[in-house]
Amino acid sequence: MDNALMWFKEEESGQGLVEYGLIIALIAVVCIVALTTLGDGIRKKFVEVNDKLTPKPGP
Repeated sequence: MDNALMWFKEEESGQGLVEYGLIIALIAVVCIVALTTLGDGIRKKFVEVNDKLTPKPGP
């Protein structure tokens, strides 16, 4: 039993996976904040470009 507990205490192979998970979570939070902050401006720019590309109806 003591050997099993010592093995769990010294085992570090999952540490890298947890670090990668935290990095991915941080990137996701940054992307969400950026899209929330810039979302309205980006939407307006897409609407502006779409209006310029869409032909106006004739008389």
